[in-house]
Amino acid sequence: MQVRPLSAVPKRVLLLLAIGLSAQLGWHFSHPPLPPVAANLPQPPTLATLQLASFGEPIALSKMLLLYLQNFDDQPGVNAPFWHLDYPRITTWLGLTLQLDPPGQYPLFLASEVYGDIRDQAKQRLMFEFVYHQFFINPNQRWRALAYAAIKAKHQLNDLPLAHRYAEAIRLNATAPEVPDWAKQMDIFILEDMGQYDNALSLLDALIQSGQVSNRGELELLQGRRDSIAAKVNRPKL
Repeated sequence: MQVRPLSAVPKRVLLLLAIGLSAQLGWHFSHPPLPPVAANLPQPPTLATLQLASFGEPIALSKMLLLYLQNFDDQPGVNAPFWHLDYPRITTWLGLTLQLDPPGQYPLFLASEVYGDIRDQAKQRLMFEFVYHQFFINPNQRWRALAYAAIKAKHQLNDLPLAHRYAEAIRLNATAPEVPDWAKQMDIFILEDMGQYDNALSLLDALIQSGQVSNRGELELLQGRRDSIAAKVNRPKL
C-alpha cells in the first residue's frame, strides 16, 4: 500500500485537525476529573443473616467484618478521616461483631482507642457510651476498654462526672480477682479530683478496712493518699 507524504494532505484538512486537537486538549484541561468521593458506610446485614453466612464460624466472620470496617476509611483514591464516617453506623457494626464473638476484645478497643481518639467530642462520647453499655454484658472481661474511656473522658473531654460514672461502674461490677486494683480504685481518685473528699474518704476507708488489699506497700500508699485527702477536710487519721 502506497503511503502518501504529509505534504500531500491539503492544508485545509491539516488546519481542521489542528483545531480539533486544540479544542480537545483545551476541554480536557479546563474540565479536570472530579476528585473521588468516599462512599458512605453501608448498613450492616442483620445478625440472623450474618449467622447464616458464617457457616458455623462466627468468630472468623467477626474478624473479617472488623477488617472490612477498619479498611473502609481507605478507599480507592480516597482516604477518609475517621471523623467523616457515620459513627452511629460504626457502633452497629461493632455491636454485631461482638454478638458474633462475645469474648472478643478488639471491637471495644477500636471503639475506645481508635474511633474514640478523634477531635470530635460528640462522636467520642458516642463511642464511649457504646463501650459503657457493652461493658455490662461481661464486666470482668470488658473492664479495660471502659477504663480507657474513663481516662479519656477525664483528660480529653474534661468531663469528670462522666469519667466518674465509668470508673464507678468498674468498681461496682468488675470484681474478679484478675481485675487490677488500679482499675477498681480509679473511681476514688476521680472523686478526689471532683472535690468530693468525703465520698473519696469513705471509699478509701472501706477499702483499707476490708482486707482486700494485702500488699503492705500498696496499703501504705493508700493510707498516705487517705491522709492527704483527709487533711483537706480536717478528718482525723485512722
